Amino acid sequence: MIYDLIIIGGGPAGMTAGIYSARQKLDSLIVTKEFGGQMTHKAVDIENYPGFDKISGFELIAKFEDQMKSKGVKVMYDEVKELKKENNIFVALTEEGKTIEAKAVIVATGAEPRRLDVPGETEYIGRGVSYCTTCDGPLYNGKDVAIIGGGDTGFEAAIFLNNYASNIYILEYGDAVRAGKDNQEKANSSGKIQIITSAELKEIKGDGFVNQIVFKDRKNGEEKTLDVQGVFVQAGYQPDTEFLKNLVDLSERKEIMVNFETFETKTPGLFAVGDVNNGKVKQVVVACGQGAAAVIYAYKYINK
Repeated sequence: MIYDLIIIGGGPAGMTAGIYSARQKLDSLIVTKEFGGQMTHKAVDIENYPGFDKISGFELIAKFEDQMKSKGVKVMYDEVKELKKENNIFVALTEEGKTIEAKAVIVATGAEPRRLDVPGETEYIGRGVSYCTTCDGPLYNGKDVAIIGGGDTGFEAAIFLNNYASNIYILEYGDAVRAGKDNQEKANSSGKIQIITSAELKEIKGDGFVNQIVFKDRKNGEEKTLDVQGVFVQAGYQPDTEFLKNLVDLSERKEIMVNFETFETKTPGLFAVGDVNNGKVKQVVVACGQGAAAVIYAYKYINK
């Protein structure tokens, strides 16, 4: 069969697209390994989503998923490994060997944590190096940890780890942190969090498990060490775009270039929403809005 629409990805943008596709009476299919996207790894409560003064990422995901499934949206728990367009029909090939066809596609695959590519990073993954604070934070109760990255994600990780770790170091490569003032105020009032700017991580060391990091002070070139038992890498995200090949143009950051009125890519009928596209603002509410808008324009494309 040929679907009207395939939605690739189950984060906020993908789930919203699913809800709107049902409202538009489109025969749609969501293909995702799991629901939630980056919200499943969000360390602190969400306080800026309309309708909720404060809600955890897990709770908000559950509400999205319940609403989407109540509309009868079909779901395939799989991953698209290749996407082609043949004779005006999109053909998606999945990890489990399935072939899916559709008239239009919305890509909402989000982004994966960015690696640092420093000595010791790969070696100590799962043995002191982590990319998910909510997954592994409780394991570091009473221990000292370092967070690499001084943006909002890094500060939110530090605020969450304040419940467990004894001492928390935030290392920021730049001369000033990039986190919002609210997160900075929370971190500064914790009593456990120390911020180190102009810090370039050079190596993660250990003896079976992480026990030290080496970083360079970029102001004077001096190498310094910190004794820590955990390293949480919060250095941004890499969009998942490899499976799209030549169907899209990519930015320098490997984000999909789109028309920000329609969210359509250079390939007619192929749309990209949320953190996978080259939008400047990466927020849950923005991703949801993009998912809704893309469905409306996908509907128009399908019914041309």
